[in-house]
Amino acid sequence: MAENLSWELYRTFLAVLTEGSLSGAARALGITQPTAGRHIMALEAAFGLTLFTRSQSGLLPTQEALALRGYAAALRSTAAALERAAASHGPGVTGVVRVSASDVIGVEVLPPIIAGLRRAHPGLVVELVTTNRVQDVLQREVDIAVRMAQPSQDALVARRIGDVELGLYAQAGYVERHGVPATLPELARHTLIGFDQLTPFLREAGKALPVWKREAFALRADSDLAQLALLRAGCGIGFCQTAIARRDALVRILPKAVSVKFATWVVMHEDLRGSLRCTATFDALAQGLRSYIADAQAVRASPPKRSARKSTNTRSRGSM
Repeated sequence: MAENLSWELYRTFLAVLTEGSLSGAARALGITQPTAGRHIMALEAAFGLTLFTRSQSGLLPTQEALALRGYAAALRSTAAALERAAASHGPGVTGVVRVSASDVIGVEVLPPIIAGLRRAHPGLVVELVTTNRVQDVLQREVDIAVRMAQPSQDALVARRIGDVELGLYAQAGYVERHGVPATLPELARHTLIGFDQLTPFLREAGKALPVWKREAFALRADSDLAQLALLRAGCGIGFCQTAIARRDALVRILPKAVSVKFATWVVMHEDLRGSLRCTATFDALAQGLRSYIADAQAVRASPPKRSARKSTNTRSRGSM
């Protein structure tokens, strides 16, 4: 096996895996198709393996290629982290910091926090990754992550922010047209907004809410943002974070019967403790999220008049 293979070969390998063709990989990387082909041939020769086979739909990865994918992805993450660190040397809080959060947190909660961070540190560049997949802080996919579950790795710096609460809500127009269910069984007679594919969150919610199952959903979407948009449009009843619901003047449904709480953490690799860009961002996120959770607690302190007769609280982990 050849030693000291160029990172460019692995980068092309990952692009072909993602795009499914040499031409697609070449466009994504800004290189020519023959160059992409030479990179793959060089890797195959160095490893003594066939990495792709041709088909009518493009290049199909072999089992050997799929087995190598994680290692190449780790190299890409490390290379990107190295570039961020190298670009961040200098006086003050400057450089690039990469942050990940769930779709709803990233779109609905973090932007004003990041705006304040940038006002305080205009030399800071923030890369915001919105995904419900847990980005790997250990592998340096991101510098800092907002997570809805307690991290277990010892090499991480983790600060618990508090509990983000979700409840069932509806837009005022929907309530005016259809009324408010007084009990859990009455939910079955309403238009419910939920997931299409079974998720850990749906599985946990279903334990306390037997009606909360795929067959009961008149509106289904696997995107949390799509569900929120449907809820805001008055399409039906669905889950929403209490602070967002308060901001949108949504009506709480069965507040004493349905309360799902997510322990929220801000996480970064312990090697980044000495990085001014990362510590400033970490502290700003922690402070901003605490304020956000305080708004949610203010909502709980003022429950609506109508409530369910029976309380069924549940705690869950998830990404909404």
